[in-house]
Amino acid sequence: MQGTWVLVPPPANTNIVGSKWIYKLKRHSDGSISRYKARLVAQGFSQEAGFDYEETFSPVVRHATVRIILSLAAYNHWSLRQLDVKNAFLHGDLEEEVYMKQPQGFEDPLHPDYVCKLQKSLYGLKQAPRAWNAKFTAIVVLLLYVDDIILTGSNPQVIQEVITELGSVFELKDMGTLTYFLGLQISYKSNGDIFVSQQKYATDLLAKSGMSSCKPCPTPLKPHTQILLTDGVPLKDPKQYRSIVGALQYLTFTRPDIAHSVNIVCQFMNNPTEHHFFLVKRILRYLQGTLSHGFTYSASGPLLLSAYSDSDWAGDINTRRSTTGFVVYLGSNPVSWQSKKQGSVSRSSTEAEYKALANASADVVWIRQLLVDLHVYLSEPPILYCDNLSALAL
Repeated sequence: MQGTWVLVPPPANTNIVGSKWIYKLKRHSDGSISRYKARLVAQGFSQEAGFDYEETFSPVVRHATVRIILSLAAYNHWSLRQLDVKNAFLHGDLEEEVYMKQPQGFEDPLHPDYVCKLQKSLYGLKQAPRAWNAKFTAIVVLLLYVDDIILTGSNPQVIQEVITELGSVFELKDMGTLTYFLGLQISYKSNGDIFVSQQKYATDLLAKSGMSSCKPCPTPLKPHTQILLTDGVPLKDPKQYRSIVGALQYLTFTRPDIAHSVNIVCQFMNNPTEHHFFLVKRILRYLQGTLSHGFTYSASGPLLLSAYSDSDWAGDINTRRSTTGFVVYLGSNPVSWQSKKQGSVSRSSTEAEYKALANASADVVWIRQLLVDLHVYLSEPPILYCDNLSALAL
């Protein structure tokens, strides 16, 4: 028993949160069914700020951090282990008083009017992720994405000791060697290189979009594509557009080649039209021909930090803002990238390029600090590359 709640008479003038059962199929990376899962979820949308919850946040590791760890693991030939914490949020201790209706099908026949006073956090509560994170960070530092964990290091024996210690506190499922994590398919080559892709995720996205049999195209976007916010007839139901674009955003985890085109279609989320949807379909057609694409993390070259920065000038015909693009490498491995419209109009190409350099350098500084926390020593200072002489002179 987790001791998640105790039954009490319903207190007066108190917000009572509802609950519901969620049923889901968990699958392996090959699509086969792993297990059938039922989860009781609190209807946290009825909670009131300052009354039955205070601060909230979701404990997820940054995508760049995952890529950095994979790069370091390949460079140092570290083993990668994966853990799954069963009923993760049920381990978090609640600081506030929260009352919930008894779950459907499990009402107490002696006290059907009683409510559950929650002792532990429950999925769906607004403060549940924060409560779980506070519980976990008091034990060890590792990569944590809600209830999925990656462990790595130079000493396999110490890693096993950490797993054993965690197992004495939480109910864990040791997944063994890291092979499938958050939609990432990870394979290992005989020379120690690590290959990462999202082939299954992309294949599922094409099926969801009804484009499993579409013809591939060579690029995700035509060169110099410019489209107005008002071009085309507005979609009657924009939900599909937003759903697909949201999935494409996650696909950029391992696909920097679509980062720019996805950034463009994201700018039409508010009121997408048929013309905007054509751009999305082109990205999907490009994916059809590149499903197996990903990148390989290897130990080739010295462990140095370098970044490449670029920008157009006033390329957005809707706002005349410029677009920043950069990619950061750790050794020969890309670990962070971005394609993003700048926050203000640049009055020259020099200004636009300088802003891009500033964004790239901020990302490099953050990565340097992360490497310091991981006790990784860089023998040389980072190098930023830019192709604009005026920005370099400035």
